[in-house]
Amino acid sequence: MNRLSPQDSMYYYLDERGTTTQVGSLLILERRPGGLDYASLLTTVECRLQLVPRYRQKIREVTLGLARPVWVDDREFDITYHVRRSALPSPGADDQLHDLVARLMSRPLERSRPLWEMYLVEGLADDRMAILTKTHRALVDGHEALEINQVIVDDTREPAQMPEDLWLPDREPSSGELVVGAITDVITRPWEMVDQVRAATNQVTWLGQAVTATARRVETVMKMAASTAPASPLNGATAPTRRFTVASFAVEDCVDIAERYSCQPNDVILAAIAGAIRRWLLSREQAVDQVETIRAMVPLSAYPVDNDAAESDAEIDARGLATSAEWMAGGLHGFVTDLPVGEPNPAVRLSQVAQLAERHSQSGRRGSVGVEPWIPEIGPATFHVMSARATASLSRRSFNLPITIARGPRTAQYLGGNEILAIHPVPVLVRNRALAVGLTSYNGRIYFGLNADRGVMWDLGAMTEYLTDSFDELLSGAR
Repeated sequence: MNRLSPQDSMYYYLDERGTTTQVGSLLILERRPGGLDYASLLTTVECRLQLVPRYRQKIREVTLGLARPVWVDDREFDITYHVRRSALPSPGADDQLHDLVARLMSRPLERSRPLWEMYLVEGLADDRMAILTKTHRALVDGHEALEINQVIVDDTREPAQMPEDLWLPDREPSSGELVVGAITDVITRPWEMVDQVRAATNQVTWLGQAVTATARRVETVMKMAASTAPASPLNGATAPTRRFTVASFAVEDCVDIAERYSCQPNDVILAAIAGAIRRWLLSREQAVDQVETIRAMVPLSAYPVDNDAAESDAEIDARGLATSAEWMAGGLHGFVTDLPVGEPNPAVRLSQVAQLAERHSQSGRRGSVGVEPWIPEIGPATFHVMSARATASLSRRSFNLPITIARGPRTAQYLGGNEILAIHPVPVLVRNRALAVGLTSYNGRIYFGLNADRGVMWDLGAMTEYLTDSFDELLSGAR
């Protein structure tokens, strides 16, 4: 039995109460004659599913929650169900696209099928089109299962040739066989069954009968984190409906600011986010004290592990953005840092962010250096999925805002012969947080994706302007 891990089971059962735990990626592509269309997208995805075999598997639950669910081949797999076509009224504006993304990401995935969807969105203005991928966190583990965007894009305009895929699904086990498998697990790993029975008999967890004690502990920590985080409208009950918006900066401008103020480019990004949150709070006529902060969760790979690693990274990538080489075999680590949203001076705000990050980089909580990464290279979309998966276990300290920063390709990428113009992550919205921010560097620019609770941040569209103004303040000071 290819059983879900305890963490995957937790993400699977999280959906039972209306919380959608899928992560997305929005690709903006050029539209060119003879290039990508719906038929060629179907062909591209179908032939490359052999590289991500789990995308043709669905989840089967075990009777009475006797064991964690299992992965089984979907014998009725239909590529046209998962790869869909949509269109905006031409010429479609970016705001319309963002509204469509929010609606699509608000809908739970169909649990009787493989847990992913892809949308080709046509009708965008300026001869553009978009691809939205929507993947459940349980589907991607960063090791055996990657995010589909990592395998459908190419380094050149000419698509890579793949061998013919002769996929024959395995027979789906019966309910009786699943029960027998669960009993076998009891014999070989009885301690897991103790956790399952305890969860079922106590009836105290909303995650479902099959959630292990590990999942219950993580959920408890998440609730504690939300209750002890600094008071902020960014915390509260999370509704299933979403808002989505984007922004982008030039990498060169970010590096110029970092060099002027002798800090890391990621410090500049965090300071810009802090400035945008400050503007958002003031726009609601909320009193903002000068010492007010919000706590952000940032993945480890957003910063060098130590000073030597920082110099090495600078030689490899002068942009100083997140690198997959810092993935640790024991899991993604992260840290909580305070963003000084009360500080009105942008230069002082950046200095405070840089000092906190530097203090963390010199502490002993960063993990060991030199551990081999899980895989040689990990794509930016997979990085965001893995960061979202890790956030629950990283919540030992309270935080208001999850932020993921991934380094994408430094040169243009292509899908079906069409150049990818922009890559915006659609980060997972963590329970009891109203906003999630994801960033991906790609081909000379840094692309933001902001996913928010529609009920709390109905004005999310203004965040694009707030981010731009906050960044421009830092850029003007640097010049």
